[in-house]
Amino acid sequence: MTHLLPNAPVATEAQAEKAARASAISIIIGVIVGIIGAVWMATQPQIAAEAIAAAEAQTPGAGAIVEATMQGTIWLGYAMIVAQVVFAFIQWRSPKKWIAILFLALLALGLISVVASPFAAAMSPGSPVTPMWQVALSGVIMVIQIILHVTGLKGISALDRLQMDAAR
Repeated sequence: MTHLLPNAPVATEAQAEKAARASAISIIIGVIVGIIGAVWMATQPQIAAEAIAAAEAQTPGAGAIVEATMQGTIWLGYAMIVAQVVFAFIQWRSPKKWIAILFLALLALGLISVVASPFAAAMSPGSPVTPMWQVALSGVIMVIQIILHVTGLKGISALDRLQMDAAR
């Protein structure tokens, strides 16, 4: 398990491969979180109904726009889960630096969004407020994912170096 830490030594090709696969593990964690979120949304239809009703109360006709936006967001979430599964498979089979860097950038944006969400909710009265436990849990999960991607990058670099040295 220590091979999943960024400071773990990487001396052999087997260690490098294990470290490189940490990036795939991070993506799999994202898939699991996405599936949990999708199941939660599917079992909470009252949240959508309340948002649609609130929009309709403020502006007649806005409920349909909110409903369409929510449906689009749900389907985009499903597509993102499928895309992450594909990236996790690729990253597990043949780790790529660009995939780890892409997910690091996405996680950085996600972490900023999670940290900013309570402030955004406070500035917009009537908007749904994300519970602090959920903000904290999301932040912790994203930090773990970032650590795994950094470990993955270290492993990918070591794997490249070891394979180049063996080819010489």
